[in-house]
Amino acid sequence: METTTMRVIARIHSEFPTKFGIPRQSGLIDSLRATIVFEPEFRSPEALRGIEGYTHLWLLWQFSECVGKDWSPTVRPPRLGGNRRVGVFATRSPYRPNPIGLSSVKLEEVRLNTPDGPVLVVSGADLMDGTPIYDVKPYLAYVDSHPDATDGFALAQKEGVLTVDCPDELLSLLPEGRRQALLDVLAQDPRPQYQNDPERVYQFEFAGVHVEFSVDGDVLAVKRIEKI
Repeated sequence: METTTMRVIARIHSEFPTKFGIPRQSGLIDSLRATIVFEPEFRSPEALRGIEGYTHLWLLWQFSECVGKDWSPTVRPPRLGGNRRVGVFATRSPYRPNPIGLSSVKLEEVRLNTPDGPVLVVSGADLMDGTPIYDVKPYLAYVDSHPDATDGFALAQKEGVLTVDCPDELLSLLPEGRRQALLDVLAQDPRPQYQNDPERVYQFEFAGVHVEFSVDGDVLAVKRIEKI
């Protein structure tokens, strides 16, 4: 089998140290911010010349937690309850012949002079903290946007599907700039879609805090937020 080597050019720094809670697609949560820090070899301001003229970017990245794992011709997408198989190339499953992800993000800021060299601040990313990035490319609306495209079995859902009940005293444990992002993440229902036990307490880490919640019907109740 023919193989090739791809070089990691950057890593993303996001609010998610683990995969639980990460939005299921890029662009779902505009309030989420992440920073792209380039590897030392690629920290050239010249490589970013002109990038500020674009509003959105494509990120080509590695499903780093799936490297070395077997792939299957069929997978069970969470959107279908985890009990129906479809072809892997009809999904965005991480268990692929090549563990490569593709995300469209909004470019919020270009910082050319930081201790880490030039960095990009983006919003709407669906990547775990530390994810390796293979490439950054401009998003071109005149060819990349297809308003008449169909979504197959994927549900076109951008707005939150749950009402979030989070006491102010708990939310205040987060920095003010990250509070809305957490609420938006929770509203998207981060649970596996085949789990629907109102007594179950789910937990994940976000922006340096430990979050616990349960879901009853269409209401998500935050039980605990604790600084890590």
